[in-house]
Amino acid sequence: MLRRLFGLKSDPDVGDRLYAHAVAQARDPRFYAELGVEDRIDSRFELYVLHVQLLAQRLRQDGEGGREAAQRLFDVFVSAMDNDLRELGVGDLSVAKKMRKLGEQVYGRMSAYEGPLEAEDSQALTQALRRNVVPEGTDAAASALATYALASRTRLARQPGAALMAGPDWAEVIA
Repeated sequence: MLRRLFGLKSDPDVGDRLYAHAVAQARDPRFYAELGVEDRIDSRFELYVLHVQLLAQRLRQDGEGGREAAQRLFDVFVSAMDNDLRELGVGDLSVAKKMRKLGEQVYGRMSAYEGPLEAEDSQALTQALRRNVVPEGTDAAASALATYALASRTRLARQPGAALMAGPDWAEVIA
């Protein structure tokens, strides 16, 4: 039943669609203009990781179908990183090495965010976001980003799985 709910059998592009939603939200100009996230490739990467984490965490709550959708989302994310490296001119021989390093960073970030998001621990999440997303920013910016992430987690938790596919209900980005 969950496979039909998530449309996995009939829709092999579920990971692409979910990733597009995460990227679109991570590119919201308010993160950069109002929260003080620097508009650089590494900062955008950090926001992609956060949004993929939020969606994947929510999807995994919906049993096997949700876990499969979360895995497809993650697979598309990894593929997008590989493609981005190649577009940036990284040679084929270096891609594997750089992907390994990026993979370690993604895993580290997701591990750092997962616990505080699950526990709704604003202080721990603020510290993790301060280290990773806004290292040159203020504590207020990291706190506002943590508040946003926790509010998004709550809103996503209330949204039925099938509705996530049409467009996740993210929290408002406010400083």
